[in-house]
Amino acid sequence: MSSRTRRVVLLRHGRTEWNATGRFQGQLDSPLDLIGKAQALGAAVALAPMEPDAIVSSDLSRAVDTAGAVAAEAGLEVVLDPRLREIDLGEWQGLTRAEARGRFPEEYADWQAGEDSRRGSGETYAEVGARSAACVVEWLDRLGPGGLLVAITHGGTARATIGTLLELPPDTWWRLAPLGNCRWSLLGDIGRGWRLEEHNAGSPPEEETGDDAR
Repeated sequence: MSSRTRRVVLLRHGRTEWNATGRFQGQLDSPLDLIGKAQALGAAVALAPMEPDAIVSSDLSRAVDTAGAVAAEAGLEVVLDPRLREIDLGEWQGLTRAEARGRFPEEYADWQAGEDSRRGSGETYAEVGARSAACVVEWLDRLGPGGLLVAITHGGTARATIGTLLELPPDTWWRLAPLGNCRWSLLGDIGRGWRLEEHNAGSPPEEETGDDAR
């Protein structure tokens, strides 16, 4: 890999109780559970040898606490950026899949079909991808050629960021498997565009959840 290639690691936060019970979190705040804290420590040990140049995180506590573990291991400070927050799911937030299907059957069907429709009067994934990718590119511009950024974010936001950077149509993003808790994707800007180097990397301990927006 060229020394001028700039890279970003998109790391999903550790597990929360809502992850474990299958509720859509969206932008509601919820802390890591004990497994999530262990996952964060495991990810920190795995990522520190990559020698990141900066760590930026969503300002939701599950991401902030995950970022804190990574930063402590890497010897860096965490900068918070709300553009890395999870997708806003409006009235879907706090619901289980069954509850969302019962209350919003048309929106649920569109989502299951892979359409980038607005759920619960919240955001679309295209909107999320635009804000999160802008955050990543802005930070990498600051770091310059060869910079490595670790961005701690959420399942839905990570996938939207990948799809946006790779210039894929939003209705195809469902083809990217959602990140498990404290797993990451690595993307490199090789000068003529972005490419996906790793996806769902890492081996967090014990249980994890793979659904986006949770």
